[in-house]
Amino acid sequence: MKAMVLDAVGRPLVEEMRPDPLPGAGTLRIKVEACAICRTDLHVVDGELPGLHCPRIPGHEVVGRVDLVGTGVAREWIGRRVGLGWLAHTCGHCAYCRTLRENLCDAPEFTGFTCDGGFATHVVADAAYVFPLDEFPDPVAAAPLMCAGLIGWRSLRCAGAARRIGLFGFGAAAHILAQICRWQGREVYAFTRPGDEAAQAHARSLGARWAGSSEEIPPEPLDAALIFAPVGALVPLALRAVAKGGRVVCGGIHMSDIPSFAYDLLWQERELVSVANLTRADGREFLSVARQADIRTKTTVYPLERANEALSDLRSGRLQGAAVLLP
Repeated sequence: MKAMVLDAVGRPLVEEMRPDPLPGAGTLRIKVEACAICRTDLHVVDGELPGLHCPRIPGHEVVGRVDLVGTGVAREWIGRRVGLGWLAHTCGHCAYCRTLRENLCDAPEFTGFTCDGGFATHVVADAAYVFPLDEFPDPVAAAPLMCAGLIGWRSLRCAGAARRIGLFGFGAAAHILAQICRWQGREVYAFTRPGDEAAQAHARSLGARWAGSSEEIPPEPLDAALIFAPVGALVPLALRAVAKGGRVVCGGIHMSDIPSFAYDLLWQERELVSVANLTRADGREFLSVARQADIRTKTTVYPLERANEALSDLRSGRLQGAAVLLP
């Protein structure tokens, strides 16, 4: 198989030819049709997440067809389109797994981080952690749903019944959530980098009621704010934007340090919470919603060997929507 491999953190990915991986017990092999690039992939290649061991094949927004199964996996999987996300495996017996909080498992595996991911022509996955995508005919359009959509959905659920939703960082996750919020009858307020008129126009095209700089005050107080940009300085800005009793949700796996801020920003029962990973139940629920809401993802396609260029474009903010690699 062909793969783009991270040999050492902070270095460009290297193209390699490797033997095709073989599935073991309980696993299946996916012939990759498309793999979207998530901001978490940037954190992986830049060495911002502890516990990474190289060499590693990144990529955890994988869509493809099952072409081989291991022992204990039904042959009926062969030929089916499936999706593979960040959560690759959980122990099933820790206190978190036993209480339906597998996203907090004490001994998890993560696609493209603790095990090889989808920046390749083939990837092996635990059959219990893939999502059937029989009803998603376009693998490129479906790929961003596997993390931007999934973690975005879990973040939105943390907002509860909030009607006015602020989205800080209008990238892959936010452009999916804007569509879901519109379908649900909520109001979206989009916050972008100062001067990013393209992102603001993109937000308005997806139904945002207002779009502006993250440094601006929205025209109305928000009921909740979801932060997807990995910028700690956005936390006090988001707290400033939410009304009394409002909630600020940090949806990323990594964020720069949060600066000190006045207690007044948190007072009056405002809440600051984080989202960690996701559960398979989140995935099933979200994919059902994505079908009902007819989510349309905006994608920019790159061949697999141009993965470094795609990562660079994402890092610099040159993309609207999501980057997707094609093997």
